Amino acid sequence: MIIPAHNEEATIEEVIRQVRAVDLDVDLEIVAVDDASTDSTPEILSRLDDTPGIVVLTHPANRGKGAAIRTGLESVTGDMVLIQDADLEYDPSDYPRLIEPVTAGRADVVYGSRFTGRRKNMAFANLVANKLLAWTASLLYGKRITDEATCYKLFRTEVLRSFDLSCERFEFCPEVTAKTMRGGFSFVEVPISYEARTVEAGKKIRAFDGLEALWTLVRFRFAKLSKGGGA
Repeated sequence: MIIPAHNEEATIEEVIRQVRAVDLDVDLEIVAVDDASTDSTPEILSRLDDTPGIVVLTHPANRGKGAAIRTGLESVTGDMVLIQDADLEYDPSDYPRLIEPVTAGRADVVYGSRFTGRRKNMAFANLVANKLLAWTASLLYGKRITDEATCYKLFRTEVLRSFDLSCERFEFCPEVTAKTMRGGFSFVEVPISYEARTVEAGKKIRAFDGLEALWTLVRFRFAKLSKGGGA
């Protein structure tokens, strides 16, 4: 599991507590990546660094969510990788349903869909943007996707590493969507729970990120990909 974090002092410790509290049939490894936070996030994570099953990595300068995930991926040792945001919008109790399609051999990649599950407090503008991204991805790649921009994405580790990621910010989502679909990897969505937070509470994604995501979906649809799925 990779947890990218930037200025999440209010939630990071509780997120990790909830993650560790989930009863799973697989070993859980947490790789937390502090993306040059300027609040007390680094100090909170440093206290947890000696906890068994937790690895803390640090960026000396802020680079973005995608870059933090790429850094975390270098230290992952498990067979599966799940992305967990450092806020409280997503519910770790959904992990078993995300993991099951992979352990059952039915999928290489699993997305947790907020639109087939339960969502709360999502702003109308964000809802429209998410629907547009899902529709665009479905149209471009010929497979129905209900929630392209969800945080909860789970991969077999070897699949994610084969993508040779180049993302720095929030374009992680469209890049892995494109490479999953074009690489022919088996893909399923499962319903999850979601409770959105506000910009005032720390939500970081902005309108520009939505436009960048659309462009990334289009760009990778027509880019030349290597055998492993990388650009």
